[in-house]
Amino acid sequence: MKDQILSYINNPSELEKLYRSNKSLFRREFNTLYPQISGSPIAGCWNERLNYEGAELNWATGKDLLFVIIAGLIAGVASKLQDILHINEEHFYARNTGFLIFPVLYAWFAWKNKMPVGKIIFITSMTIIGLLFINLLPNNSNSDTVQLTCIHMPVFLWALLGFAFVNGANNNTEKRLGFLSYNGDLAVMTALIVIAAGMLSAATVGLFSLIGLNIEKFYFRYIVQFGFPAAPLLGTWLIQSNPQLVGRVSPVIARIFSPLVLVMLVVYLTAIIYSGRNPYNDRDFLLVFNILQVAVMALIFFSVAESTRTYKHKAEVWILTLLSIVTIIVNGIALSAILFRISEGGITPNRAAVLGGNIIILINLLLVTVQLIRTLAKKNDITSVGNVITRYLPVYLIWAAVVTFLFPFLFGFK
Repeated sequence: MKDQILSYINNPSELEKLYRSNKSLFRREFNTLYPQISGSPIAGCWNERLNYEGAELNWATGKDLLFVIIAGLIAGVASKLQDILHINEEHFYARNTGFLIFPVLYAWFAWKNKMPVGKIIFITSMTIIGLLFINLLPNNSNSDTVQLTCIHMPVFLWALLGFAFVNGANNNTEKRLGFLSYNGDLAVMTALIVIAAGMLSAATVGLFSLIGLNIEKFYFRYIVQFGFPAAPLLGTWLIQSNPQLVGRVSPVIARIFSPLVLVMLVVYLTAIIYSGRNPYNDRDFLLVFNILQVAVMALIFFSVAESTRTYKHKAEVWILTLLSIVTIIVNGIALSAILFRISEGGITPNRAAVLGGNIIILINLLLVTVQLIRTLAKKNDITSVGNVITRYLPVYLIWAAVVTFLFPFLFGFK
């Protein structure tokens, strides 16, 4: 889109069409280019238009609001199928939580992107296949492969969301980076919505209790449970309609938490030496180690995505480089621990899944670290790091699909 903005900078009509095709991406790319084109009167007008921070929220169009309300109600009704069909609550939500959240997001982006019918059919068919597959698995809560399918199915659904977000343009690096930024912004916005809803819920239950009415069970079963799946959709709507809401918050969060997490990891790895505990003989400790590295890797990816649109200081790249190196150390420890456990007790579904996941993450971290170091050496810019991340994303989809759909058969549903 950068090249298109430059080519149309003196053509207001084409710029307007480009803006309406993808407002968030246009705003991000325009702000990156503005220092180069600030001498243009048209560019100056667009800069004021895109970065003006009004006091009021933009509620977009009535059609957008109507879509959010209807889709939210549909998601809420779907969340109550467990009660309607008398399905065990734990069984239902373990397998179907992703299907309560992602399909309405697919519908939103399919509608906003004017997605072709063929691509809509593809996403719909993949979602139905996943839904049928996971719900037709044996009802065995002790099956490792069933548990792994429940864990990895949301990753598969998340990949389909990426396909809907980029409108099927899988080779478009800018749109993929936009998807990563969207995930970070959505996490921030959804967290704010959940906090606000939690405060409202606590106040509501508390006020009714003061007059002798205990509505806690009813409220959480029919209000909170009904509204929970709609929170990400509401967050997406707010982000798309008001990019300024989190457009400055997300980069600040990335810049604050990246150095803090780096310090925490260094201190934590040092403390392990003196604690006497290690992931080689402690399964729970190994699990925490793997969760830690996945969370840190997600922070790195989010920070890189934010840096590509707001990058200003070399110190940010240094922090990301050091964070990547420390995360590689964490990954190396976790990888050696799982190899040790396999050599001692043989291969199991869980060990195979963790081993494959760790290898994939390690390769990705190494590629990212190399590009970060090259950025520090001024051999390329921060966008090359984003390119590496976005090109590698399909590998996670493939592995999630393997664990989700093939592991149950490979390991005999054990």
